[in-house]
Amino acid sequence: MALTVATNTGALMAQAAASSVNKEMEISMERLSTGKRINGASDDAAGVAIASRLTSEIRGTNQAIRNAMDAQAMVDTAEGALDEVVNIMQRMRELAVQASNQTNNSTDLANLNTEYQAMAAELTRIEDSTTWAGQLLLDGSANSTTGTFSFLIGTGGAATTAADTVTHTFADLTTMKGTIGDLLTLAKATTEVAAMDTAIGLVNTERAKGGSFSNRLDSTVSNLTNISNNLTAGRGRIEDADFAAETTTLAKTQILQQASTAMLAQANACKQNVLSLLQG
Repeated sequence: MALTVATNTGALMAQAAASSVNKEMEISMERLSTGKRINGASDDAAGVAIASRLTSEIRGTNQAIRNAMDAQAMVDTAEGALDEVVNIMQRMRELAVQASNQTNNSTDLANLNTEYQAMAAELTRIEDSTTWAGQLLLDGSANSTTGTFSFLIGTGGAATTAADTVTHTFADLTTMKGTIGDLLTLAKATTEVAAMDTAIGLVNTERAKGGSFSNRLDSTVSNLTNISNNLTAGRGRIEDADFAAETTTLAKTQILQQASTAMLAQANACKQNVLSLLQG
């Protein structure tokens, strides 16, 4: 083998090996530092695209969960108000039944009617003050008088279908309670008993609808949560670093780095032997 000085092939090979090992070690250190296998498109071009799509789905699903929970809170607000409405109507019916008894004189009827009208005024107050985020729910003006609200429980985007939207209609308390009269006569009191029976039935029907819708949203949130968890797990399998594998790689590259550095020094030292030929 010829002894040359101009080209140190061994040193070049050792230098190339050291450069490759350093790059591999840097990648392992970056993955261990971030916890991610993919830290840039160059790490896995296809994986980056897939992970990005999964991120969109995850974030959209998580927002759909919040949408469903907001819808549930909105319905529960109306339900809380209707619960008190039924309590008030039950008391009004009780007063009407009491006023239907002929043991009452005109003064008694007037006294009973005073409380009856106070209860009626409270119904109107509840109707005019039950709101969600500034929107009245029970006065017939909800969502421009239609009373129907749509809730997006899908991820949104071009793939949105009718199944991604649910609707609920809030009833008009003015219609349900009807025209409230007085208890100033026996005949009027008897009429009010029947009117309260009708009103209570209508309110209970609306409460049943609201309760059913709220239960449906419970299932919706549970299903969306499962979807989000599975999507997150799938994304993790694509972009998360395997710490066992990366620590092994790091240890290997550290050893190879030391070896390549030693070999580079050895290759450079070999060329020094040529100088002995020049010494007389």
